[in-house]
Amino acid sequence: MGSPGLVVVVGSLNVDSTSYVGAFPEPGETIRSHGFQVALGGKGSNQAVAAHVVGASVDLVARLGADAAGDFAVATLERFGLPTAAIGRAADAPTGVAQITVADSGENTIIVTSGANLAVTPAVVDAERERIASAALVLTQGELPVATIDRVAELAAGAGVRFVLNLAPPAPVAAATLASSDPLVLNEHEARAVGIGTDAADASLDAWRDAAASAVGRIARSIVVTLGGSGAVAASVDGSWTAPAPAVDAVDTTGAGDGFTGALAAFLAEGRPLEEALRIAVAAGALAVQARGTVDSYASRAAVLRTAGADGRARE
Repeated sequence: MGSPGLVVVVGSLNVDSTSYVGAFPEPGETIRSHGFQVALGGKGSNQAVAAHVVGASVDLVARLGADAAGDFAVATLERFGLPTAAIGRAADAPTGVAQITVADSGENTIIVTSGANLAVTPAVVDAERERIASAALVLTQGELPVATIDRVAELAAGAGVRFVLNLAPPAPVAAATLASSDPLVLNEHEARAVGIGTDAADASLDAWRDAAASAVGRIARSIVVTLGGSGAVAASVDGSWTAPAPAVDAVDTTGAGDGFTGALAAFLAEGRPLEEALRIAVAAGALAVQARGTVDSYASRAAVLRTAGADGRARE
């Protein structure tokens, strides 16, 4: 059963080139990989696919280059069944790319070249005003130009549409943009960058929950902080919650945070309360780290709900 609410993702769309290695090289060192993969990437497209595979109706507003990488990206989205009508091609910029290295430990390093993602300007967002107004939820990320992120927030607020911001990487968005985020989704490093959290490296889920709760109404309408293998926390005016992650063997953490955020947006859009959507999103992230790659590691709605112990009924 799909979601009754449309999720509009305004975001980045890259092609990932991933090398798999035993361990990361030291500066100046050359090593051999034992595997290589080219796949769809970018936080916007990752989160759009993650929301789609767990049952949401999704529109992705993005820009690609007029190149072979862009053709590959469109073909991949169509393979997943996502509509591509809101994805334009920039004639004067290449498709964005991420160069990723994944060590046998499951950890990764990522270098992003924005390319055509910088062509997602406030004017592009203005042209999608009606699409945004028709959404149950609008989601964007820190990989777009700051002025574009701020404009998405303004249009969502003006239309009375729920706005979710994954500020990854951290960007100097307007205070009003943060304030309208419901929720503002951050990892622990991004949370500290906006003044949320504790300096303790081993801070507990409870400590992070309390830190998130202290920022509700002060920084954003609601807060979600992801904490890797420990799980995630959330807080809103209705309360604050922890969601421990199930113990899993991590094969590849690339894109797991996007899998979490896309699932969170999908279940919020179908009417689940933040506490329940958080728990389901943690399950989605845990399933994603157990397979290589990004979008192809995202589990189905049935698998995610089963892992979370949640029911499958979409809610108005």
